[in-house]
Amino acid sequence: MKQIFRLIALCCISLSTASLSAADTVVEIKTNMGTMKIRLYGDVPGHAHAFARRVGQGLFNGTLFTRVIPGFMIQGGAPDSRNASPGARTGFGDPGAEIMPEFNSKYFHKKGVLAAPRQDVSVNPQKKSDMSQFFIVQGKIFTSGQLDTLELAANRLIRRKAMEEFYHPVKAQMDSLLDADRQAYNRHVTVINAKVDSMIRATPGHLIFTPEQREAYTTAGGSPHLDGEYTIYGEMTEGFDVLDAIAARPRDAYDRPLKDIRIVSIQIISSE
Repeated sequence: MKQIFRLIALCCISLSTASLSAADTVVEIKTNMGTMKIRLYGDVPGHAHAFARRVGQGLFNGTLFTRVIPGFMIQGGAPDSRNASPGARTGFGDPGAEIMPEFNSKYFHKKGVLAAPRQDVSVNPQKKSDMSQFFIVQGKIFTSGQLDTLELAANRLIRRKAMEEFYHPVKAQMDSLLDADRQAYNRHVTVINAKVDSMIRATPGHLIFTPEQREAYTTAGGSPHLDGEYTIYGEMTEGFDVLDAIAARPRDAYDRPLKDIRIVSIQIISSE
């Protein structure tokens, strides 16, 4: 009989965990400036479950958005912000709430995504997420040219190394072909460029925006410099006007809003 009860208990725990991390779990964030809805990603289960668990415990209720930066993001939920005095520095998070990152390359920092803040890599080399708070990206809209510039800057050292390997050894030959046989020169350039691009793509830390990223960053906007640095585990489905309104609030030197923006409650409204 005890084994049966134990089995039932384990099944209940398993079902509870599955429901909290399901792909269609939706949470509603009520603030004193309006309501936002966010869908949690089922394929980032550690973060989705940790967030939903804190939501179920009411740990975000009554906390503040402690850091708002227009054209970037809004951050809130820190436990030390509850009942914080006006003008006090707050939003330091809780090291005891850290979990390992769950980077997923298909998710990127487009407008409206929910992500976990963390301490700097100098004290947090594993890039562990602080689940005691969260941030929502507002970002800004980029042109295609600006994205090209970001790629060039990020890949500069890799490209230099690739050119040293594939171009510099044949530079004299290429120079001679430039006037003697332009078609042969162009064929060599095509081959070298392909090798350089292949090396860039194969090198960790490279930056090449996907068509989906380019579409999002040039239309809705986002913060591409955060990609690969913070774990994303959900995205907004409603309330983008509230996001924009919060991000635009006047703030102090530490980016805390001058007038408190309070999280009245966060609750799970769908977890089928």
